Amino acid sequence: MNEKNGVLFSDEYQKNLKEQFCYADADPEHGSRLFFENSGGSLRLKKAVEAKASVEQFPDCPERVRGRGYELSHYVSDGTKEILEVVFGAKPGHGALITELSASQTMYQAVGAIMENCGWGTNAVTSSLEHPSAHDAVEYYCDKTGREFRVVPANKTTGGIDVEDVLKCVDKDTCLVSIMAASNISGNIMDIKEIVRRVKEINPEIYVITDTVQHAPHAVVDVEDWGVDAANIAPYKFFGVRGCGYAYVSDRVAKMRHHKLTHKDANVWALGTPTPGNFAAMMAVIDYVCKIGSDFIDSTDKRTLYVEGMNRIHLQERALLYRMLEGTDEVPGLRHIKNVEVYVDMEDLTWKDLIVAMGIKGIDYADCSQKYLEHGVTIFERLKSSPYSQRIVEALGLEGALRVSPLHCNGTDDIDKFLKITREIAESVS
Repeated sequence: MNEKNGVLFSDEYQKNLKEQFCYADADPEHGSRLFFENSGGSLRLKKAVEAKASVEQFPDCPERVRGRGYELSHYVSDGTKEILEVVFGAKPGHGALITELSASQTMYQAVGAIMENCGWGTNAVTSSLEHPSAHDAVEYYCDKTGREFRVVPANKTTGGIDVEDVLKCVDKDTCLVSIMAASNISGNIMDIKEIVRRVKEINPEIYVITDTVQHAPHAVVDVEDWGVDAANIAPYKFFGVRGCGYAYVSDRVAKMRHHKLTHKDANVWALGTPTPGNFAAMMAVIDYVCKIGSDFIDSTDKRTLYVEGMNRIHLQERALLYRMLEGTDEVPGLRHIKNVEVYVDMEDLTWKDLIVAMGIKGIDYADCSQKYLEHGVTIFERLKSSPYSQRIVEALGLEGALRVSPLHCNGTDDIDKFLKITREIAESVS
């Protein structure tokens, strides 16, 4: 099987997957549409929404040892175990889970604990492509702890962060390196495992963390194989619900001084009564991915099924990305439509998630997003005027970009429809 340009699900299988998401092809008030803005969130898995709603109906405290409260507690304990071991790939009994209202908050917690407690190092390193929650957390704690703040520049050709450029910023006095797993604008996947290996050749005690919020819905995260000390996810970008963020921290970070109740164990990060519904929703997402895995391999191990499911999702999305870029005999791809520019494009799609940064000559990005909306396509513009985007688009040498991000449950018909609409908009430029 040639996987270079991806492997599509069968049409029947893809349509079955799409049916499991809420409003995948239409908004109840705004009508039919293509939702290609899965980087600003994601389509919601029906079972995740239903699981949260079902559990939220009960008033019982999930910290009770009897009755309904005891039953609710299992969503928290089982969900914590599944998120750590199945999603993040932690070894059983290793690491701890940070829970917050958002993934951004978990990043600040992890960075703060490391930089306030590691007791050594004169500098910390991050990259110019980081989401503000990761970039700004490192900057904040460098200022707070009196360390030098170093930023790795982006590769303006690939839209990624090169290992060699990271190494130029790291020395024996670097206490922390924070590099995201994949860019939320270019879609470029970073070689986190190699970054960890190389920086630890400089100093084996360096803490390396990675923002996997953008990457986790598209491919496998493996904190043990990568060797990172922290990684975070946002369920609302991962077919799940808003209002929660999760992060893994390694054993050596888990017991660092952090916000916690005095009489709780040293590696407990949860504060207050947990929300069983959020865990129930994430467990539904995990089950969905594992079901995809079970359709291709025979196993009883949940992590094994999950990894297979995410690999199949990644192959499907790579095939969709290739079709979006190259097109077919019937409709040209983005690389071949007059007036369309594909930014930070690269031939080797094995290092890309299903995200395209593009523009149409002669049309302002915001105006172009509006034109797409009028054609029934939801995308979003990333601009210098946005506090979430300014540093990143400047790092890539861009004025801005239209960010196009379908999902694995989309089919080739969705991609072809998008390309036809793009050609129509591009041809309207005088």
